[in-house]
Amino acid sequence: MKNAVVALFSIFLIISCSKKESDKNLHITGNIKGFQEGKLYIQKIVDTNLVVIDSIIIDGESTFESHLDLESPEMLYLFIDRGVTNSVDNNLPVFAEPGNINIETSLKHFFADAKITGSENHKLYEDFKKINSRFTTKNLELSKERFDAVRFNRISDLDSIDKKIEGNLKRRYLYAINFAITNKNHDIAPYIALSEISNANIKYLDTINNALPAKIAKSKYGKLLNEYIADIKKSEK
Repeated sequence: MKNAVVALFSIFLIISCSKKESDKNLHITGNIKGFQEGKLYIQKIVDTNLVVIDSIIIDGESTFESHLDLESPEMLYLFIDRGVTNSVDNNLPVFAEPGNINIETSLKHFFADAKITGSENHKLYEDFKKINSRFTTKNLELSKERFDAVRFNRISDLDSIDKKIEGNLKRRYLYAINFAITNKNHDIAPYIALSEISNANIKYLDTINNALPAKIAKSKYGKLLNEYIADIKKSEK
């Protein structure tokens, strides 16, 4: 009789846990190779602040899972607590969307080794970053060139360098705008507008906003983009 009660209780727990997980629309699984002990936090931005929405204790096993609810796709951040001074490599952005997402990475190179599958928006985000990083690298090169021109008193070179910097910025903006419009059916579109070119001419932001289909316009970033544009227009009156 005792064994029967234990068995029934175990079945009840399994059913309860399965139901709890099925109530969520985002299921994250992953493995952090080499991470045996510590904490993993899943965060999101709420009113410009990072807020923890789940914490996972790692104790002997490097695998982890989390079950969350998302109203619409949005950028989440995985923060790994190594027990030492924080570094950039402790944070991993993941453009999450309802469904099953898998994250494979390592403790040694938490950010660099990350392979994230199951999110179309994240795949597009990575595609964007690959090209956008070229503009960032070019800007660093031109900034150094400008610094050297000032340092060695090559004042006559400054005008030419400044034009190159301006040209690189314009190309970066145009790339972001074209990328957002090309991928207007994904939540990455308004996110790019807000995170990469928020200080661009309002007409460019309007172009992206007007191109969004209703479903994306009603999403988290779609609403934020529309509100941001409305605030700019209001301040300009």
